[in-house]
Amino acid sequence: MESSANIRKLAVFLDRDGTINEDPGYLYKPDELVMIGGAAKAIKELNAASIKVIIVSNQSGVGRGYFTDADVEAVNEKLMRLLAVEGASIDAIYYCNHHPDTACQCRKPNTGMMEQASLEHGIDITRSYVVGDKGSDVELAKQAGAKSVLVLTGKGGSELKTLKRPADCVAKDLSEAVAWILKDLKAGR
Repeated sequence: MESSANIRKLAVFLDRDGTINEDPGYLYKPDELVMIGGAAKAIKELNAASIKVIIVSNQSGVGRGYFTDADVEAVNEKLMRLLAVEGASIDAIYYCNHHPDTACQCRKPNTGMMEQASLEHGIDITRSYVVGDKGSDVELAKQAGAKSVLVLTGKGGSELKTLKRPADCVAKDLSEAVAWILKDLKAGR
């Protein structure tokens, strides 16, 4: 495995809904947040390896007027509390609240959220990984020069058939994705 000084320069960027927690569609009520089995343990493994874990999530429900930024933040706060109970933590959360028709640089697959995280946390994006259940997550990784992992939780099964470009890894869930990432790092990339 790489030295811990080098590991701190990379991050694992995680999608939220469908990757860490169940995706009921436009999740905005903290009481409806349900973790996907094994997700907290997988994040804890990244924490133990001193790898930054950052959530990047499209939350267009705000731009569509379905809910507010405060609702997104309340769900994120509950997610952080549930992870903490399991001994896992997230280093930062970024989300795009824009309507899909808005020209912005932050909505995945655009790289704005990753670029902001890179500046704020000293991350080398090209040494990083993006894990998510949608084609936009895979495309985000490709556009940023990172490695991509498509998880088959959430919408991953149906998205697999429509990918513009193949993912570097297809994993059944976040646990399998993290195992692949740690193995890839050990191999020295």
